[in-house]
This record gives sequence, C-alpha cells and structure tokens, in this order.
Amino acid sequence: MPKLAKTEAMTAESQTRPVLARVWDPFVRLFHWSLVTSFAVAWLTHEGDLGWVHQWAGYCAGALVLMRLLWGVVGTRYARFSQFVRHPSRVIGYLRDIATGREARYIGHNPAGGAMVVALMLGMLATAVTGWLMTTDRYYGIDWVQELHSLCAHGLLILVFMHLGGVALASRRHGENLVLAMVTGRKRQPGAQDVD
Repeated sequence: MPKLAKTEAMTAESQTRPVLARVWDPFVRLFHWSLVTSFAVAWLTHEGDLGWVHQWAGYCAGALVLMRLLWGVVGTRYARFSQFVRHPSRVIGYLRDIATGREARYIGHNPAGGAMVVALMLGMLATAVTGWLMTTDRYYGIDWVQELHSLCAHGLLILVFMHLGGVALASRRHGENLVLAMVTGRKRQPGAQDVD
C-alpha cells in the first residue's frame, strides 16, 4: 500500500474510533475484581473441608470494603461517594427513565449503579461481620447468627445478579462494554447528552 493511502486509512480509522476518557482508577479496578474473587471463593468454599479458605475469603472481602469506604472519601473523582451516591428520588427517577428507555448515559456510575454499589458494600460487610461473629466464643453455634449469615450471603448473591443485569442493560443501551471499562479504566468520552 502506498504511504499516502496508508496514512489516509490510518487517519480514517482513528476518526471512527471513540475517544476514551479515564474514569476508573487502578485502586477502584483492583478493588472491584478482588471483591469479585473474594466473594466467589467464599461462596464456593462455604461447605466441606475448605472452611478456613471460606473464612479468609470473607475477611479479605470485609477488609476490601473498608478500604473502599476510605477511598470513597479521599479517592479520585469518579471513586468518591459524593460523585455517585444520589438521593433516593433521583435513583427512582432514573429507574423510571430506564423503564421508558430515556435514561441518560453517565460517565461515572449512574444513579441506579451508585445505589447498587452502596447496597453491595453494605451486603458484603453484613455477610463478613456475621461470618466473623460465628467464630467468636459468644456466638459460635448460635442458630440465629448462622441463619442471619446465610440470609446476608444469599441476599448478596441476588444483588450480584441484579448488578450483572444492570451492567448488561447499560452496556447494550449506551453501546459500550462496561465490563471492559472496569478492566481498562476507560470509557467513551462524554457527549452532549451525557452526564459527567
């Protein structure tokens, strides 16, 4: 291919490629995938001879959430709770917009996604704390603590499936791979109608 034609082809390709903005910092991405791994390991080892693996996975998940709570106050722009935790009325309004297909694209977490982040972290903390209580002298073998731990874990699993559904829907509606964005940290730059 002649040099001029090759340059023109490269220019045309770069014009069709979307410009990407850095959104998720390395800590947020590492936290996210580490929490996914911790929860999966804890879930898969909750019965049988791997109780110690289950416990350590739960402790890791709890520690990760505590670190994320701190990062939500002092972290980068899109990691801060002030950027994505919104009033319940805005979350409900956003859910209404999803139902009618009018939801805006957000560069960070949308209102429903922000609410899910909070719910997942609270659910993970509740599961970790109730699991830890089961190892203490005071609550070891107590039925209601075991039942509460199981309820928290099953509730958390339901939230995880809801989160995956929301990610799939938003990815499809807005034409971007949000799973890949949580790997690379980049999303398509905001357009005129997007919320930054």
